Amino acid sequence: MKANIHPDYHEVNIIMTDGTEFKTRSCMGNAGETLRLDIDPKSHPAWTGQQRIVDTGGQVAKFNKKFAGIGARKK
Repeated sequence: MKANIHPDYHEVNIIMTDGTEFKTRSCMGNAGETLRLDIDPKSHPAWTGQQRIVDTGGQVAKFNKKFAGIGARKK
């Protein structure tokens, strides 16, 4: 293998949506950094079978405001 071409592989903290934490190894960020998940297997509809809207940053509200008049009949 070539020297000095591989990213640093270190331990990071992961915080799930329900607050549980665990440590894993990753190339993300720096050693000891924390990654907070917005969606994980405990909350994603593919695993839970329940549909729910996750509105991070008001994206759903922005969409609804932009397209509120489409389909409405004008008299």
